[in-house]
Amino acid sequence: MRKLINAPGDVVSDALRGLAAAHPSLRVDPSGGTVVRADAPRTGKVALVSGGGSGHEPLHAGFVGPGMLDAAAPGEVFTSPVPDQIIAATMAVDGGAGVLHVVKNYSGDVMNFRMAAELAEDEDIEVVQVVVDDDVAVEDSTFTAGRRGTGATLFVEKIAGALAEEGAGLAAVASAAREVNERSRSFGVALSPCTVPAAGRPTFELADGEMELGIGIHGEPGRERTRAGTAAEIVDAALSAIDADVPLAGHDLLVLVNGMGGTPLIEQYVAYAAVADWLAGHGATAVRCLVGDYVTSLEMAGVMISVCRLTPDLTRLWDAPVETPALRWGR
Repeated sequence: MRKLINAPGDVVSDALRGLAAAHPSLRVDPSGGTVVRADAPRTGKVALVSGGGSGHEPLHAGFVGPGMLDAAAPGEVFTSPVPDQIIAATMAVDGGAGVLHVVKNYSGDVMNFRMAAELAEDEDIEVVQVVVDDDVAVEDSTFTAGRRGTGATLFVEKIAGALAEEGAGLAAVASAAREVNERSRSFGVALSPCTVPAAGRPTFELADGEMELGIGIHGEPGRERTRAGTAAEIVDAALSAIDADVPLAGHDLLVLVNGMGGTPLIEQYVAYAAVADWLAGHGATAVRCLVGDYVTSLEMAGVMISVCRLTPDLTRLWDAPVETPALRWGR
């Protein structure tokens, strides 16, 4: 195992100390495991809290700031944050208008966020939970009942965060988050495994010349293991799976070509060129896009493609100003 770390057990706390040093505008508690925007709580504003296992950076801590999340609770690598972390983050950002919990559909995340919401009720904090389940690869997986929450989590956090920044109420913000989730789909492909520091060995094995279609962000199995394909073949497999679930023709799309942590940016742009070609040939248009590492899986090589069928209002909210460590425009 070759990793840029000090000790396996200190990876998350060391990373949070680094985040605090690099972004002093955030309030980071490395020991408590919370990341909070500098001006929280904001009286009368709906607050957004998310979180999950570390190892997916910049998700979620990298998306804390104006126009997106008010706080994040990063757990240990590939492990859900505990309820104490989540309630601490929730209480730190509650401005009296309620709190939206954005939760990826993994069993541990869903359970621990639900427990934290019950604790919040004891503190007279209204919490609504929206579960993201955008992955079309498999219906049930190793860690989920139903579809996994993956790349569209970014879409939900950005668009719902923009609406909350405008002063909308909790019901409206939650409704927008659900709409984005319903209009979004993702599909991931792994070209190599990753290694969790505490385990010291790859999460799975791929033979030379193999790839895993429909991989999860923790290395969970996908639809099938097959020979490694070209970028065009990989993109076709991903977008065809998405299109079979939710037809894309005739829609304006937000498209994320997401590196899984170990894919060079030049290869991600090769993939986006294939995406653009595929969409042009299938009657769909990418009117907004992101290319880069946003929802990763440590050093896994591969790509995840996420799409959201936009409406004019969702496009406006996507374009709204945002200022976080990993996503910023319009300010």
